[in-house]
Amino acid sequence: MNGTVSPYRKFLAAVLSVLLAACASSQAEPDLPLPTASPLPLATDTPLPKRPMYAPGELVDYQAQSGDTLPALAAHFNTTIAEIRAANPEIPDDATTMPPGMPMKIPIYYLPLWGTPFKILPDSLYVNGPAVVGFDTVRFVAGQPGWLKDFRQYAGGAMRNGAQIVDYVATNFSISPRLLLALLEYESGALSRPELPDTDYLLGYPSDYYRGFYLQLVWAANMLNHGYYGWRSGLLTQFEHPDGRLERPDPWQNAASVALQYYFSRQHDRTSYEQAVGPAGIARTYRLLFGDPWAADTPHIPVSLTQPALRLPFSDGKTWAYTSGPHNPWGQEALYPWAALDFAPSALSAGCQPSDQPVVAVADGVVARSAPGVVVLDLDGDGDERTGWVIFYLHVATQGRVATGAHLHAGEPIGFPSCEGGYATGTHVHIARRYNGEWIPADGALAFDLEGWVAHNGEAARQGTLQRGSQIVIANENAVASSQLTAGR
Repeated sequence: MNGTVSPYRKFLAAVLSVLLAACASSQAEPDLPLPTASPLPLATDTPLPKRPMYAPGELVDYQAQSGDTLPALAAHFNTTIAEIRAANPEIPDDATTMPPGMPMKIPIYYLPLWGTPFKILPDSLYVNGPAVVGFDTVRFVAGQPGWLKDFRQYAGGAMRNGAQIVDYVATNFSISPRLLLALLEYESGALSRPELPDTDYLLGYPSDYYRGFYLQLVWAANMLNHGYYGWRSGLLTQFEHPDGRLERPDPWQNAASVALQYYFSRQHDRTSYEQAVGPAGIARTYRLLFGDPWAADTPHIPVSLTQPALRLPFSDGKTWAYTSGPHNPWGQEALYPWAALDFAPSALSAGCQPSDQPVVAVADGVVARSAPGVVVLDLDGDGDERTGWVIFYLHVATQGRVATGAHLHAGEPIGFPSCEGGYATGTHVHIARRYNGEWIPADGALAFDLEGWVAHNGEAARQGTLQRGSQIVIANENAVASSQLTAGR
């Protein structure tokens, strides 16, 4: 036996070190009161790194972060997957997500106009995932002196108080309610100031379409997710400020910090933007409300995450059309993440017509949520959509919709396709995946795989293909023959 260590064993050693570190970590308190004295210091204990003008292809040190994939890292560092693999031969060919904390060498090709290297928030505290379990938004808001606790507005088909609106947006977009509360406090004093600001554009976005508290928060969630998943997938590597300045996020940045940078870049001038994304900005507000986020960080995306086996969402022997390729699961369809796919019964005439062909469970699971237009199937069986793999179904008809708590086997009906639950021009079902609260893009290292049909992006949202071997189905909203496929074959 020779004395060398195989590359795969090196990769496993990195995985083991991460697991041991996770076992040694402790859970943070889920519900911290708003401090009234001795506020936490600014997060400036560690000096920010200086970024020189690197030589082309120079190897730089990088520590893998939760959810990192090789395609995204290649985009962040302006390099190629092949060059990263050559510098890190221990990475297996079938690796999907990198082990958080694994040291890597990455060849970098310098581009100017990098943003701040200051990291605002860990990714695990961005998503509506395991870190949020046990947090009671209503109780937390009720204990604060600000205007939000007494605020009420009609939102999502019901009259809701301020905390309930935050939870409603957090659930739909899968963003942590803690982050949304911190953002509302930073922008409007929602938790500390007794008087509601006299404006219809609380978060500073002056659009009639987003008038009022609820819709301003919806706009913010759209911007946050576009930044988060654009960086996570490597599809967003630069953005333009209102004054025309171009910014490229620091290649070492994490997705949650880029999400906040992108959000603040939409409507803040240079001075207020730099304040907001620095140590004295939203990071300080979050720390004052909920404690040090980095002390509470437990990576939520494990090493080499794999999708469980999933079937097509309609009955065996039935032919449906692939009507839309990868697009946003909730929110403005052209924004990231492109995580959802649409299917419609191919024999159905155009428009919002009732269908007698059921939408079915793509795997065994328990229904974690059944609401107007929506069914969430929890594959780990704990009934909490914030943990493990879940499948999100949208546009499920009220009549025949499965109830919350129902246990289903793959292929059993969950309801019928419709136009309910949001904007739709024709009867169909819209499905997407989440893992530990994170939307999983339909294309990429963890591509959507339904009975071997693998999703690929098109040039724009809703375009794209499904491919199984040499067979290719092309998304088309008119359900033409080239968009059709049959389940169970």
